Amino acid sequence: MSFALDVKKELTTIAVTKKCCQLAQIAGFLRFAGSITIADGRMGVRVSTNNPAVARLFITLIKEYFGTKGSLSIDNAEMPLAGGRVYELNITPDMNAEGILREAGLLGVKEGLNYVTDGISAEVIKKRCCKKAFLRGAFLACGTITDPAKTYHLELPCAREYLAGDVRKLVNSFGLKARITQRRGRYIVYLKDAEQISDFLGIIGASAHLLHFEDVRVTKDVRGKVNRINNCESANLQRSVNAAQKQIADIKLIEKNRGLDSLPLKLRQAAVLRLENPELPLADLAALADPPLAKSGLNHRLAKLSEIAESLGG
Repeated sequence: MSFALDVKKELTTIAVTKKCCQLAQIAGFLRFAGSITIADGRMGVRVSTNNPAVARLFITLIKEYFGTKGSLSIDNAEMPLAGGRVYELNITPDMNAEGILREAGLLGVKEGLNYVTDGISAEVIKKRCCKKAFLRGAFLACGTITDPAKTYHLELPCAREYLAGDVRKLVNSFGLKARITQRRGRYIVYLKDAEQISDFLGIIGASAHLLHFEDVRVTKDVRGKVNRINNCESANLQRSVNAAQKQIADIKLIEKNRGLDSLPLKLRQAAVLRLENPELPLADLAALADPPLAKSGLNHRLAKLSEIAESLGG
């Protein structure tokens, strides 16, 4: 089972007892997973999901909130949706589908005529708890999140640009920085920052997977820091080796062309010290000098030797 499915499974176990939050969660789900049907001039709703636990949850929520006594049918036919079965929840006109759509903010009335709204109803998400419930319903309907062990990415696909704008605004009302991109005719509200995805999981109530996500994130961060330190140390060591090899080559050039005895005493001592200790880093080499030198002092003498070697055509 994917990480996204595991998160959704956890979300279906959350008991939503406040009426306002029940409506908000229903509204979030219907907005992203529902479609309006018309039969004999009467309005119905068809909701599709490939997740049986999600289907059962919203049957229960709609019954609890709207008091719908008729059973909602689930179509278990083998139909491809995200690689699995399609579960269809049908709310018929006799189950007050029009009233449900209107109260959930998906249907409005203008000049006595019904019209389908584009965004999120402000009435449904007045309270902070309702905003969280709406996002939970939306995520259950269409949300995806990658396994944090691989990468960090969370998406809420929207059919229309206006809706995507409302969703981004809602997500960002919690201090996040969601963005929108367009892909294959859809508008994708997404988060890529690990900390913000973690916060989003907390907002929608996925506490257990929030902890798992944080465990993975911390482990990856520590591993990344260790790798960076090792890489830095390796790079520093390689630079030290390269510098020592260059110094030895310069000294040998001087020895071949002029002889080390031609050097001033301090430079001759530095040259012999380097030849006798080709593997030592500069700081350790300086400590072996008699008397001991500062690292900068020895470096200055080796630089002078390099200048002499260059004058000899090195």
